[in-house]
Amino acid sequence: MGDVVNLRRVRKERARMTRERDAEANRLKFGRTKAERQNAGQEHLKQIQSIDGHRLEGGDDSSSE
Repeated sequence: MGDVVNLRRVRKERARMTRERDAEANRLKFGRTKAERQNAGQEHLKQIQSIDGHRLEGGDDSSSE
């Protein structure tokens, strides 16, 4: 005679494995870590400050007339 299997437990385990597989696929497709997002934001701010630091004073040509 075989072992007794709790079908509720098997269903829950199967659902858990499906959710985990879907989550892994989404992480690969969309995900960036929090540290990666923060580093990208810091790099963006650095670039903006660098560009603003190289601007010439006095505005554009239309305001100097």
